[in-house]
Amino acid sequence: MKPVVARLAMIGAAVLVLAAVNVSIVAKERIKTTGERIYLELAPVDPRSLMQGDYMALRFRLAQQLSTERGGLATLAVAPNGVATLSPDPNGAGLRIRYRIRQGQPWIGTNAYFFEEGTAERYAGARYGEFRLDRDSGEAVLVGLTGEDLVRK
Repeated sequence: MKPVVARLAMIGAAVLVLAAVNVSIVAKERIKTTGERIYLELAPVDPRSLMQGDYMALRFRLAQQLSTERGGLATLAVAPNGVATLSPDPNGAGLRIRYRIRQGQPWIGTNAYFFEEGTAERYAGARYGEFRLDRDSGEAVLVGLTGEDLVRK
């Protein structure tokens, strides 16, 4: 009887894990299709880690201005062209972006952009990360990199 119970428990745990992963994927896809488009300016990164294989290490100027004590929501000021900066009024109305603290640094969505092998030169001139932002939760999903002209690379 015990092997059957253990097997059922393992199957149940696997189903729960798969369900949780799929719920997360569906939520990110919803943000990518219906989220508010914003652009966050990239900040310089250590050139030795900028291009590593098939990804680019990323940092955002906005993250450099956020508190490193704890994560939370930051209020954004969004220009007509979609470029977002930290709002001077943290309690003001407007879009809010969720950030977390990872290894003592503010983290917004991601710290890397993965691309197809052999296309690194295409992203070398990137100036902004294009995000889709969920207005309700503040979750941001990176959907691409753009140049100064805000056209996706």
